Amino acid sequence: MTPETYVQQKAAASGSSFYYAFLFLPKPRRAAITAFYAYCREVDDVVDEVSDPGVAQTKLAWWEAEVSRAYAGQPTHPVLQALMPHTAVYGIEARHLLAVIEGCQMDLQQTRYLDYPALQRYCHLVAGVVGEVAARIFGQTQEQTTRYAHTLGLAFQLTNIIRDVGEDALRGRIYLPVNELQQFDVKAHELLKRQHSERFVALMKFQTERAHKLYDEALALLPEADRRTQKPGLMMASIYRTLLREIERDNFQVLHQRISLTPLRKLWLAWRVQALGKM
Repeated sequence: MTPETYVQQKAAASGSSFYYAFLFLPKPRRAAITAFYAYCREVDDVVDEVSDPGVAQTKLAWWEAEVSRAYAGQPTHPVLQALMPHTAVYGIEARHLLAVIEGCQMDLQQTRYLDYPALQRYCHLVAGVVGEVAARIFGQTQEQTTRYAHTLGLAFQLTNIIRDVGEDALRGRIYLPVNELQQFDVKAHELLKRQHSERFVALMKFQTERAHKLYDEALALLPEADRRTQKPGLMMASIYRTLLREIERDNFQVLHQRISLTPLRKLWLAWRVQALGKM
């Protein structure tokens, strides 16, 4: 299997909303973003699939060393073999790849976040930096587009956190800030036991309003000159925001199930942005 085939299969198998946006890109950009996304999945899978924290730390340390090898011209893993030919073209630096690893290391070391600023730091690493790299690959020409990408990445990550409250609780993780749990009188043990309540719904409405504001802020930050090249990000925004609205309509029944959109609906939403420019 070639590195290119490997990353293609890795991206497709994830079923992620990102994959549907990639389909509309020109081939060189699609190859670059597919390789970068596959890299992010590989690193993230270490945290999600390795039960022993010590083994997971060792694997992440291996990835740090692999990034150094790759930028020295000697990648050994297929995802970095596929990605490295694109790094100079799109300005993908080692610091970007290392930030993703650092975010995953936070997952191993931390299962609670005291307040929103602490959570933002985590989101910056696992989503903001990813958005920054994606914007470069898509064809960014304006400096302000980086701010747009970071803000949109934060909105995506908060949407993921809202969607995955129940799944994360099964792993003993709560990303919702501790001081906001206290504000709405939601106890950590209620989330870990996946107990739905009106207090929980109020807390989730608060989180959802924050995410919607970030989507609006991101779209306002996107310079007009980059709207065409950044269409893949706008496709993802349409898919993620539709998912957020579905979760709202379902009264935040996220503790015992994972609410998702069908592949056909994701593809339709992506096409709508591509063809009509509508979100």
